[in-house]
Amino acid sequence: MKTTRRRVAALALAATMLAGCATVQNPTKEDPLEGFNRTIFTFNDTVDRYAVKPVAKGYVFVTPQPVRDSVTNFFSNIGDVYIAANNLLQLKIADGVSDIMRIVINTVFGVGGLFDVATIAKLPKHDNDFGLTLGHYGVPSGPYLVLPLFGPSTVRDGVGMVGNYFINPLTYVKPDSVSWALYGLNLVNVRANLLGASDVLEGAALDKYSFVRNAYLQRRRYLLSDGSAATGLPDYGNEAPPPKYEDVEGGAAAAAPAAGAAPGAGLSAKPAAPASAPQAASGATAGGTEPASGAQPTTPPADVPPTVPGGQIVPPAHFGYPSLKLR
Repeated sequence: MKTTRRRVAALALAATMLAGCATVQNPTKEDPLEGFNRTIFTFNDTVDRYAVKPVAKGYVFVTPQPVRDSVTNFFSNIGDVYIAANNLLQLKIADGVSDIMRIVINTVFGVGGLFDVATIAKLPKHDNDFGLTLGHYGVPSGPYLVLPLFGPSTVRDGVGMVGNYFINPLTYVKPDSVSWALYGLNLVNVRANLLGASDVLEGAALDKYSFVRNAYLQRRRYLLSDGSAATGLPDYGNEAPPPKYEDVEGGAAAAAPAAGAAPGAGLSAKPAAPASAPQAASGATAGGTEPASGAQPTTPPADVPPTVPGGQIVPPAHFGYPSLKLR
């Protein structure tokens, strides 16, 4: 009887996933599995809302802040082990040596990693994993993929999780019950540190799924490019560059004859706009003649704002939400 119920539940879950796959008619290029991913995202969000988040709030309620900070430092020190390994695999020798020094200093002088002494010693904290190592050697990311209970990923990063598991020292803690207990404590502690960020996400994002997907993909591009901000930004096509307000007057004066005047028109026609200050000071006009002796350079009134060229006008943002810095 129990076996039959399990089979029915599995079939119901499969049918729900297939139904979710059919809801998106035009998925994006990077997310061809959007229907399936949204179904898993809803499942993960439900588990988080009714299980993980309440536990994290209870953990914050009963655990003092200094203790939570020490727990965070402890798992961060363990994370430096596989970060150092991946930096060395990518032949980033300086970063790998710096990570090893962080591990030694925090383990010896930080009481097993409970205190982050290495940051006080000006040793930077890096961020690396096996998925980035695969990307470093040219493995494509593949489609965006939401994994059950693990959250946002890609096909490449999903494979990289297997490598991270075997590099992580927590995997080799014995007995296995202690290892899984440490993994669970790390999960609850990380979720507790993200309580404020999740509240901002729920209040600001119109579509949580799209927000999380875009933030994840942009961050992975940023990390894969070794911190190049331009690479991590989305490509919106050939848009007009932002206006250069310090060059507005010169740009407008130069654009006027180029747009509507024929060659030599300045010799016989009256200029449509006054000459700029450097031209008036040199005493030369468009036709090369000298100005009249009593002529004075004409300047626009002080209360008239400069005119921005039409091609450089940047439309306002659609939403006024503050940006989030994800760590």
